[in-house]
Amino acid sequence: MCSLRSPGGREAQRGGLGRSERGWKASSRPRYLPFMPNLVPPKIPDGERLDFDDIHRKRMEKDLNELQALIEAHFESRKKEEEELISLKDRIEQRRAERAEQQRIRSEREKERQARMAEERARKEEEEARKKAEEEARKKKAFSNMLHFGGYMQKSEKKGGKKQTEREKKKKILSERRKPLNIDHLSEDKLRDKAKELWQTIRDLEAEKFDLQEKFKRQKYEVSHQVLPGLTRPLRAWLRHQLPVSNTGWAGHQPEMSWGAGCVRKDPCPPWHGVTNT
Repeated sequence: MCSLRSPGGREAQRGGLGRSERGWKASSRPRYLPFMPNLVPPKIPDGERLDFDDIHRKRMEKDLNELQALIEAHFESRKKEEEELISLKDRIEQRRAERAEQQRIRSEREKERQARMAEERARKEEEEARKKAEEEARKKKAFSNMLHFGGYMQKSEKKGGKKQTEREKKKKILSERRKPLNIDHLSEDKLRDKAKELWQTIRDLEAEKFDLQEKFKRQKYEVSHQVLPGLTRPLRAWLRHQLPVSNTGWAGHQPEMSWGAGCVRKDPCPPWHGVTNT
């Protein structure tokens, strides 16, 4: 315990006395309570009494009805979803069947188109083969006719008939050799191939023509410079008459030859030879 002599003990004693005095003063004062009216419970009529079981039963029935309504709404929505799902599956199956049918029809049409193209190609090939065979037969016939006609012309010439000029012969041969150019049924690629074939044919013909001309010139030169000097005059005249030369060739000059000692040529060089006349 604290000693009364110590300063702390004194302060504690003084503080304890102060608290007790304040408590006594507060308890000695009169207390004023708030005004509270007298609460009277409501009177229940004698004829009506509350049945809590009935209230609970009604509440349970209400909750049950609400729950049943929710369950029915859930099942109805689920039924609608199932019906929509079934209809969607039916539409998918129907669409799949329609696509399969369309694919089948498309494949059949493609097969028919391929078959028609094959038939058309075979028909064109047969037509081309037939035309080619007819053309070959026509060529052979024309060649045989030309041979027979040549023999006939030779016979007629021997008999003293009218002779054909070189221009008329050329026109006749060209009219027999010339073929109608039927290119209406050809496609673009075949037209290009036909043009290349004609160009190559023309090129070959020009080359052959040039070779024949050079060969003919060389033969004429050999005949005029090697064969004729060793022949007699009547034989030379007959040979000049039989040579198929044009009017511009050397046969038209009627050269004057002096076949004696020295065999000197007095006629100028033929124009086809390419030598300048002196």
